[in-house]
Amino acid sequence: MSWIELQRLVDQAETNRGLRRSLRRCRSEQDLLQAARLLGFRITRHDLHAARVKHRQERRQEARLEQGLATPSQVG
Repeated sequence: MSWIELQRLVDQAETNRGLRRSLRRCRSEQDLLQAARLLGFRITRHDLHAARVKHRQERRQEARLEQGLATPSQVG
């Protein structure tokens, strides 16, 4: 499952300075996918898109909570 691979990549990048440096050099989505594959991670464009969507949703929920527009129980 490639979503697990994406999470593994993120987890390792958070703790491995060299990996983080390598990934920062990527200038496009294609660069990132290629670098990840060369490093042994099997992720797809779909994984990156799903992660972006999930991140946006989480940020919107946090903003609503900060503005008092929703209570934690209303947030999905």
